[in-house]
Amino acid sequence: MSSSPAPDALLGPADVRELAEVLGVRPTKQRGQNFVIDANTVRRIVRTADVRPDDVVVEVGPGLGSLTLALLEVADRVTAVEIDDVLAAALPATIEARMPGRADRFALVNSDAMQVDELPGPAPTALVANLPYNVAVPVLLHMLETFPTIERTLVMVQAEVADRLAAGPGSRVYGVPSVKANWYAEVKRAGSIGRKVFWPAPNVDSGLVSLVKRAEPIRTTASRREVFAVVDAAFAQRRKTLRAALAGWAGSAAAAEVALVAAGVSPQARGEALTVEEFARIAENRVEHDNEEPSRP
Repeated sequence: MSSSPAPDALLGPADVRELAEVLGVRPTKQRGQNFVIDANTVRRIVRTADVRPDDVVVEVGPGLGSLTLALLEVADRVTAVEIDDVLAAALPATIEARMPGRADRFALVNSDAMQVDELPGPAPTALVANLPYNVAVPVLLHMLETFPTIERTLVMVQAEVADRLAAGPGSRVYGVPSVKANWYAEVKRAGSIGRKVFWPAPNVDSGLVSLVKRAEPIRTTASRREVFAVVDAAFAQRRKTLRAALAGWAGSAAAAEVALVAAGVSPQARGEALTVEEFARIAENRVEHDNEEPSRP
């Protein structure tokens, strides 16, 4: 194990602003950039994520490196995926300057996380990230699908998105993100983050979401794409009964009813009442027809 980092290795408010000024970086809304400026907050995130000394952590959107440094204090290795060319170019130097004893444990991928299909070094065991609000859900689902070795995930997202991800059937905010995240993991809210720990301060609150990989995958003969196609169809017209909402997916309302009854689901139910297992059963009982409905990932 490399030498321990210095106690002041993490970035504070003045450090973040100085780094940004040197780099000529102005946080943009387009990329959802809000940099964490509080060392206690990033250490709290690492603790809540249950990062362990043998973990290989992938971080999406490291920005100036606040969370990256806190992860390197604990994890065996950290691989950061950063889309911004300027931030990506600067991050290795920040790690080297503030945590030289751990710099060899850090790797950088300068890419859009939605395009990443492989990472350098050992397979990741954990995902920890302050996700840009505008792409949080698709990035999270892409990473969970692409890297099945990830056992534990902790993401910081807009509070409203955190509520949706962690919602259960019957909840007013239960929807597509809730079901799809639950396909991969047990999902729960893991805390709230105030606005003052960011620069610039966002105009929304943030929440932490914990996802622990399912011990056993959903038991189904349907593929993920087939199940997700049902989910997308059910919530595209969430006020309609499933018999009506799934008519396009099944080929007709009558065909949807056949699939629903075979799955043990009431045709009069609505999508927000169903578990991911029930969506899987509906997918299994679809009668094939010619007009295939494409699924969003």
